[in-house]
Amino acid sequence: MCGITGVFILNQNSSPWLDSLLSANNSLIKRGPDAGNIWKNDRVGLAHRRLSIIDTSDAANQPMFDQTNRYSIIFNGEIFNYLELKAQLINKGIVFQTNSDTEVLLQLYIHDKENFLNKLNGFFAFAIYDSINESIFIARDRLGVKPIYFFKDETVLVFASEMKALDCFPIKREIDPLSMSLYFQHNFIPQPATIYKNIKQLLPGHYIELKNSSFEEKCFYKIPFKKKEEIVPNDYSTACKKFENLLEASVKRRMISDVPLGAFLSGGIDSSIIVALASRFTNKLKTFSIGFRDEVFFDETHFAKLVADKFNTEHTVFSLTSKDLLDEFFSALDYFDEPFADSSALLQFILSKQTRKHVTVALSGDGADEIFGGYMKHVGEYKIRNAGIIEKTIGNFDFLLNRLPQSRNNKLTTLFRRLNKLSGALQLNVKERYRFLSSIGSAEYVNNLLLDKWKANKENINKTENNWLNYLETEKDMNEVLLADVKFVLPNDMLYKVDRMSMANSLEVRSPFLDYEVVDFAFSLSADYKIKGNKRKIIVQDTFKNILPIDLYNRPKKGFEVPLLKWFRSDLKPYIAELTNQKFIIEQGIFNLKEIQKLKQQIDSINPGDSTAKMWAIIVFQHWWKKHSPNFN
Repeated sequence: MCGITGVFILNQNSSPWLDSLLSANNSLIKRGPDAGNIWKNDRVGLAHRRLSIIDTSDAANQPMFDQTNRYSIIFNGEIFNYLELKAQLINKGIVFQTNSDTEVLLQLYIHDKENFLNKLNGFFAFAIYDSINESIFIARDRLGVKPIYFFKDETVLVFASEMKALDCFPIKREIDPLSMSLYFQHNFIPQPATIYKNIKQLLPGHYIELKNSSFEEKCFYKIPFKKKEEIVPNDYSTACKKFENLLEASVKRRMISDVPLGAFLSGGIDSSIIVALASRFTNKLKTFSIGFRDEVFFDETHFAKLVADKFNTEHTVFSLTSKDLLDEFFSALDYFDEPFADSSALLQFILSKQTRKHVTVALSGDGADEIFGGYMKHVGEYKIRNAGIIEKTIGNFDFLLNRLPQSRNNKLTTLFRRLNKLSGALQLNVKERYRFLSSIGSAEYVNNLLLDKWKANKENINKTENNWLNYLETEKDMNEVLLADVKFVLPNDMLYKVDRMSMANSLEVRSPFLDYEVVDFAFSLSADYKIKGNKRKIIVQDTFKNILPIDLYNRPKKGFEVPLLKWFRSDLKPYIAELTNQKFIIEQGIFNLKEIQKLKQQIDSINPGDSTAKMWAIIVFQHWWKKHSPNFN
């Protein structure tokens, strides 16, 4: 796991760009604290920060060159099947100088060019420079676990693992109103867009090749999705066994490491499964959980301990108070280079920070919800498609639901909030419904929130949203909803959050559910094996029910959440006042003051609803704005 930065000069003075390479590389030091190296000539510069995981010797430092010095590589990620691929290359007569997966990656490119990408099992973002052809090749893993940002005009191509590195180069920065609108609707900015008009992200499963001034971006991986009528149903018990074998193999692959390795253990089904499988390959697996001493509703450490005891892990609980979370508030927000408002990022930051004191690599259960249908919105969607009496009549009680107290702070108000959301989705078509169930703020809310200068064209919003909404073709197949989640929610929210917060603490996180063989298998299954009625992730739960503590199955699912409502009414109230005071809002010229005031009033009301999530998005944006606006060109 590392950080990479590169410059490729096309037709101008290289000095301002190449001279910025050192500061850009240093900005990524938390992604790679173990080594930092730069190579450059008068046209190309490659920089690398290293977090040593496999072959920790200096010989495996980067940029790495082949024996002829024609090819060089900078690489962020891990190739879990590199030993198998290395053996194939050795059989072809190739001699290796290191024990690293980086050298295997470089040799594969030399011999197979872009055709080698589908041989890789792992996560990655890398760049390879060919000094003879004067070309550069940049690729990103299938599902978007590892990021890559880039800026290109007629004079230069610049790329990096994080935008903070690009901030070091002389790039003009102009905020994109389209990204603003999408951010306040979804609480994140969907790729390939960023907060800036001229900086993009390389999409998951894509590569870039720049050669002879020809710039091409191509897709090398698509989930082999079959329509409902094309799926040949597997016997359920056979499917469960195959799933167990695939996931076990994925876990085993992800335990390869030359540094200490552990696992997150939240007490939920997904992380518990990963711990159960990892325990088959090691004694005394180190596991880590977060607990909340003063927030019982959010605490799940009892369930984590049941799993730790059953599998005899070396378990550590980080027992936190609200003060502990607030103490890390600014550190977490400061690491984001653009607005990102999933509040659970704060917990991910603390969990990563504390875990890093014990290990360098952690396994996680991320990805199962998107792939196998684990969210409440999936239940809502299923119930609308298979409406019973309750679903058919609930829309008639809008007048009552709108008056009931709604929040995320306890069981009852959470139930009312979900019922109200379900009611609002009933009359929408499949695409409108997905947008509604996946949004924090409606298009109307965003339109009222932003002043005219910052409102995106509705046609542009629809065009962008169709990048994932077009996967929804019918009302008949829930797999289409899950595919949209893998393209939309997974890379833009879950993976973005985990990468940034873990890398802020120099911790590598590996997610066995996101092995492409597991993902491909999941989308070969009937949706009925995943979600039906009130049951979610059916095959995930059933496959491992005989080895997990039964108590894990007899409780409601909780999200990885923080007590925002309590904070907004107490500890964070002064900070909200500072970021949303009338003078600042008017001078800033972005927000409608009346909408901000309305939101603040709703937070203090008996019915806060989703106002906490909306206010969190505003706080995050304002914090980012204050930090970055002096640097806008």
